[in-house]
Amino acid sequence: MLQENRRTGLLFALGLFVEKWQYGLAAIVAAIAGTITAHAFNFGKKETDAGLYGFSAALVGVVLVFLFKESWTIWLLVIFGGSLASVLQFLFIRKNIPAYTFPFILVSWIIIYFLQNYTGIPATDLIQSKLDLGIYNALFIPTNGFGEVIFQSGKISGVLFFIGVLISNRPAAMYGLAASFLGALISLTLKQNVESVQLGLFGFNAVLTAIAFSGAKKINLLLIAIGTLITIFIHIALVEYHILDAVGGVLTFPFVAGTWITLIVQRMFKIKI
Repeated sequence: MLQENRRTGLLFALGLFVEKWQYGLAAIVAAIAGTITAHAFNFGKKETDAGLYGFSAALVGVVLVFLFKESWTIWLLVIFGGSLASVLQFLFIRKNIPAYTFPFILVSWIIIYFLQNYTGIPATDLIQSKLDLGIYNALFIPTNGFGEVIFQSGKISGVLFFIGVLISNRPAAMYGLAASFLGALISLTLKQNVESVQLGLFGFNAVLTAIAFSGAKKINLLLIAIGTLITIFIHIALVEYHILDAVGGVLTFPFVAGTWITLIVQRMFKIKI
């Protein structure tokens, strides 16, 4: 979530282990694979130490264990995918392109498509079952948006992720919380699935966009508003028309697309932060 903070990272890891230990392990294994790759090919010590070659890798690890039943194939792909995401991250950084989580998205889409079409590895029971949301789940919709950034539907994980951002960057956390709520509100207005809304599935991309543009200036608020709205509507459109179902769904693509479009708007109108 764009935070270079050890305590934040530890809270994210804790949130993953609280939900399911395999998620935490997959994130760590994939992040290690990405980091080792960065060191092996001398991608840059400063960027490597900052975690830039670990976060997309970690997301690849979590999404594979989240979507598919565990097997040696999946764990090998967690390592391979984490390493490949690190390489793609380096290529974007070298070209001075803000990739955000796009390396994770691209690697995950390719691996998911391959697994779904050319192997017999089944989906996890979680994907196939209906979750019991509980009577108080609506109260946690804003923080659930934080949880779903790393594919966690548990209330505790969402709260831990929110606290993780809060201790690193208070404005980013609060803007993210507001963006998550806005994503839920708009998606409900447009008659999206209520269960998905309560899980935070229409808020997590908005959370990331708000965090990406967060800052202390008034212009940050304008960019957050523009970027968040673009992200939310891209997310809803992709889900509504099932555009990316064949490759595993939207993942964090609406965030990346919404942020890129907002950056283009910023440059077109020469908006300075």
